[in-house]
Amino acid sequence: MTEVEARVARWVRPQVQALEAYQVAEPGKAIKLDAMESPWAWPGALEEAWLERMRSVSVNRYPDPAARRLKPLLREGLGVPEGAELLLGNGSDELIQLIDLAVAGSGRTVMAPGPSFAMYRIIAEYTGAEYVEVPLDAEFGLDLAATREAVSAYNPAVTYLAHPNNPTGNGLDLDAVAELVAQSDGLVVVDEAYAPYADSSFLPRVLEFPNCLVLRTLSKVGLAGLRVGVLIGHPAWIDQLEKCRLPYNLGSLAQASAAFAVEHQEALDRCVAHVLGERARLVEELPAVPGVEQVWPTQTNFLTFRVPQGSADAVHRGLLDRGVLIKRLHGSHPRLEDCLRVTVGRPEENNRFLEALAETLAVAA
Repeated sequence: MTEVEARVARWVRPQVQALEAYQVAEPGKAIKLDAMESPWAWPGALEEAWLERMRSVSVNRYPDPAARRLKPLLREGLGVPEGAELLLGNGSDELIQLIDLAVAGSGRTVMAPGPSFAMYRIIAEYTGAEYVEVPLDAEFGLDLAATREAVSAYNPAVTYLAHPNNPTGNGLDLDAVAELVAQSDGLVVVDEAYAPYADSSFLPRVLEFPNCLVLRTLSKVGLAGLRVGVLIGHPAWIDQLEKCRLPYNLGSLAQASAAFAVEHQEALDRCVAHVLGERARLVEELPAVPGVEQVWPTQTNFLTFRVPQGSADAVHRGLLDRGVLIKRLHGSHPRLEDCLRVTVGRPEENNRFLEALAETLAVAA
């Protein structure tokens, strides 16, 4: 061990040293269907108007720390209940980190069903909290009895409930969510990153409970590069979390672009409609590919599916060799053995994915 390595080992907290960094695949020239991004480039026909707006941004000045122009637009666009407050972050990840820093930490517990969003565990552990995972049921739905039992046993400071869930794609029973919020003494965060593609939302009910926040993002509707996350809830919670937010966390160009996008909501809605149309086609055609053993229902912009036992790595590699990058879930969680996840792409991308998958599975067989 070198002197530098020894010093790192001595001073970096053990919780951090025990973690593995989150890995993001490099797509190269492959069709990129691994990260739940919108495949339709924004702003499209609005590009000149958007660029004109960007020319008015004074990048020599710090951004508005209160995002005073953007927040009212988001309030209206997202249908935020009257009386709720907003906190904006550099993506949902930063907001999860703020929550754990403010509410969890050493000696406290963060809980979530599993399998679910990997950052719930990663952020909990590097902020010093104990992380508890409660298994989802056989169809990846919320196991209400087991989760209620875990709430009683661990009294979590923060519970994350992803609706719809990533990486499985299914929505949760919102009546069951309400029961868990009502039972919990700690904070419950309903993570609705995929709300534009879902059939229901907990946002209208966020103020019914004294311990609930709803998390949203603009990343899944075509604005992933802006990194704009939105946390919504009682002002008392938001006021405390604001103390942990760095003052200039959302850049001026991101704020101006997000405001422009929300002002032209119809363009975002068209992208969502295109995704929903292609999703319906994949839901029908993916199960018909020989070798695909199971496709789970989805309320997101991706589909999770299972291939024959022991073949997930080879299928993932075979798709990449054929120019298509999707997400390998196999190895990330025991419940996801032999599973892969594909983001809904443009029609020609989905066609190529289906063709490449059929070719790869035929070779694997």
